[in-house]
Order: sequence, then C-alpha cells, then structure tokens
Amino acid sequence: MATSAPRDHDTTERVERYERERIVQRPAYTTPTASNVNVGPTTTTVARNDVVWTVTRVVTLLFTVLETLLLLRFVLKLFGANANQPLISGLYRITEPLVRPFQGIFPEPSGPPALDLAALLAVAFFFLIAALIVALVRAITVNRTV
Repeated sequence: MATSAPRDHDTTERVERYERERIVQRPAYTTPTASNVNVGPTTTTVARNDVVWTVTRVVTLLFTVLETLLLLRFVLKLFGANANQPLISGLYRITEPLVRPFQGIFPEPSGPPALDLAALLAVAFFFLIAALIVALVRAITVNRTV
C-alpha cells in the first residue's frame, strides 16, 4: 500500500499540470456567437442593391449625355462652327433650353472666338445635380441596422 500512494499523487500532479498547460495554451480569440455572425445579404438587400445600381446608372447615363452635348456645343462655338449647317443648328436647338437659364450671368465676349460660358455653367450645374440625385438615392436606400 505504501507504493500505491505515491503513484496516486503522481497521477494527480500530472493531471493538474496538464490542465494548467491546456488552459495556458488556449487561443486568445473566441469564436463569435450566433448573433455576431454575418451570413450574407438577404434577398431584400440584394434586390435593393440592384435597384440602387440601376437608378445610379440611368441617372449617370442621362446626365453624361447632356453634359457631352453641352461640351460639344461649347467646342463648336469656340471654333466658330457654321450655325447654318443642319447638324450644328440641330445641336444648338437641342441644347438651347439647357443653356438658356445661364445666359446673361456673364457678359458675352465680343470677337471671333465666342466663349459660350453659359454652356460651361450648364455642364457644371448638371454634373452637380447628377451627383446630388445619386447621393440621395443611395442615402434613401441605405441599409439601416438597429
């Protein structure tokens, strides 16, 4: 019996040492709980993102076309394009309603190279309007988590 007591003591000491080492060797991080797990977008989130993407692209396309026409008008006026030519007169007719609100803000420079400052102001204005619309659409449709 005297020999069995040290063995029990040795076994108990080994188990305690193993438990201490196992506790020390645990990883520093813990696995997230189920409430913190992000399982991915839901179908409503995906549908909402598709709508936002579509509206953003349509608005960007529409305003890019308008800005391109206005820049083309500016360049053609700058180089003194013949306004009697059907393509040029058509472009001027199409862009006139877009430029009209900005005419008269700055005096028209006299001389052969006519700077159409109203067209440049219209380009800047439509760029800002497009950016505002896109920002509003994104702000309205943002995912709100509580």
